[in-house]
Amino acid sequence: MFNLLQRRLVIAIALLAASLFLSGTALASNQVRFASVSWTGVTIKTELGVNILNTIGYDASKVTLSVPIAYNALAMGDADIFLGNWMPSMETIANKFFKEGTVIKYVANMPGAKYTLAAPAYVVDGGLKDFSDIAKYADKLDHKIYGIERGNDGNQIIQAMIDNDKFGLGNFNMVETSEPIMLSEVQNLVREKKWVVFLGWSPHYMNQLIDMKYLTGSTAETFGANNGTATVYTNVRKGFAEEQPNVGKFLKNFTFPIAMMNEISQMMKDDTNLKHGEAGLIWLKTHPKIYRGWLEGVTTVDGQEALTVFEAYLKKT
Repeated sequence: MFNLLQRRLVIAIALLAASLFLSGTALASNQVRFASVSWTGVTIKTELGVNILNTIGYDASKVTLSVPIAYNALAMGDADIFLGNWMPSMETIANKFFKEGTVIKYVANMPGAKYTLAAPAYVVDGGLKDFSDIAKYADKLDHKIYGIERGNDGNQIIQAMIDNDKFGLGNFNMVETSEPIMLSEVQNLVREKKWVVFLGWSPHYMNQLIDMKYLTGSTAETFGANNGTATVYTNVRKGFAEEQPNVGKFLKNFTFPIAMMNEISQMMKDDTNLKHGEAGLIWLKTHPKIYRGWLEGVTTVDGQEALTVFEAYLKKT
């Protein structure tokens, strides 16, 4: 467990690495700092937010951190915004900061998401339909459940199930890797028709890439009592919305349909040269209703109508 000095050191190093491209000027009143995680959907949202705010005159940047470090960064004033608060799975990490008042939940940016354990369709059709079924097929699963990066809330839930022998999983091991490595390993197992259980979520292109199904049986202590149905929230550090009311207004508007995120992530899968922010802007060009809603009532730093400025920028890209 990090002590306070260690946490601040990790955050400072990450923020420094992420900000080397900046001019090096002192912290400005129009600076906006996003904490992000390395998941496809959160990265798309964050890069769109950074791009739009920079276009309308802000000095916006992002740094990629693990989930626990992102919350410490917000709580200690080293970051301003986090767009990836998946609830209820992040309750064990986020709720203490909400209760302390150092991080504000702020607004739901994507209702109707999914975050729980999944398996290929042939595995579910073969009998592994529910969390309670996993242990029955331990040998076929090689006693493994695949998670993503270390420190992730989903990994913590899986490890807690193993540690507490919940659903009879005491003799299982969690494989910690990263989102792309996990998906690559799952795809390899699917090609060989081997059995696998892994951490899955929607929106994400994995739902098109893999013929997969989500397991039933999640509880309030795991991925939520509603079989992993999730709401994703925008979080801000204490005082940010009051200090930056114009950005606060933008964040209230900055919500994401599930279909939008699925389509953008699929674009990136189809064209691996596309960066997250580039794919997002391409999608926005053909869906003006979305960004017009985002910028309703929002101004540039110098008081112009933000929508006019952003649309002029979008025509040039």
